[in-house]
Amino acid sequence: MIREKAYAKINLGLDVLRRRPDGYHEVKMIMQTVDICDDLTFEKREKPGIGFCIEGANLPADENNLVYRAATLLMEKRQIKEGVSITLHKRIPIAAGMAGGSADAAATLRGLNALFRMGYSVEELKESGVTLGADIPYCIRGGTMLSEGIGEILTPLSEPPACHLVIAKPDIDVSTAFVYGHLQVDKLSFHPDIDGMAAALAAGDLEGVTDRMGNVLETVTVKEYPVIERLKKMMCGLGAENALMSGSGPTVFGICKERETADKIAASIRKEELAEAVFVTEFVRGECEKYI
Repeated sequence: MIREKAYAKINLGLDVLRRRPDGYHEVKMIMQTVDICDDLTFEKREKPGIGFCIEGANLPADENNLVYRAATLLMEKRQIKEGVSITLHKRIPIAAGMAGGSADAAATLRGLNALFRMGYSVEELKESGVTLGADIPYCIRGGTMLSEGIGEILTPLSEPPACHLVIAKPDIDVSTAFVYGHLQVDKLSFHPDIDGMAAALAAGDLEGVTDRMGNVLETVTVKEYPVIERLKKMMCGLGAENALMSGSGPTVFGICKERETADKIAASIRKEELAEAVFVTEFVRGECEKYI
């Protein structure tokens, strides 16, 4: 049996540079793994095919799920005749802008690669993963990364200084396709300083990171869902260094120097019932590829 953890991510900074002729958007963003994860187990079975069950969420356990599709992709590539049983225990909020589905797919690629001793390298897994989703190559590695292209060009960055996070997912679901489809790239008046943030990370300057936090997708999502801006203002008003929407939303995270501050913010969010899921957590150090 192989066990894998599928860690969620946040975007410390997210910029969109242009829309390509093929419909994809070119991005420049800094991704960071956080200590919220799904658990997956993989076990060989005599019956051919994929047995898949999900605990903790009402999600399809078939070809409409990225886990199933990732498993099918690798097993067909290697022409695996044995069967596999996969169990997914969900903790990462769904449709939250935290790459939960991509993280599960990445863990599946890593897990099956190990279970059946396929011998794929990290780069080969990334090449397979990007055919299923733009965030999957990052989720295969994790850590602190500059992500460019459509998300598949990854450059490791220095880890951020130790701090505490409060993460809140409102009781709404946001379609990534809707957000990108309504983003007016040519009319953006603000672009976050991604290069400056990378330099601040290299210098171990937390304030330099938080001062540069920005996400151009907020121009779409915040207009549709005002609770996102309300959460950001609450977090900053209660002592967070800064707060930002992750990905296409609706999850909002705040960075705090002290655990007590993060706990206080989380308690206030729960009291006001502004989110269906609230976490106090930290960054995950290192990359997932060491498990391959």
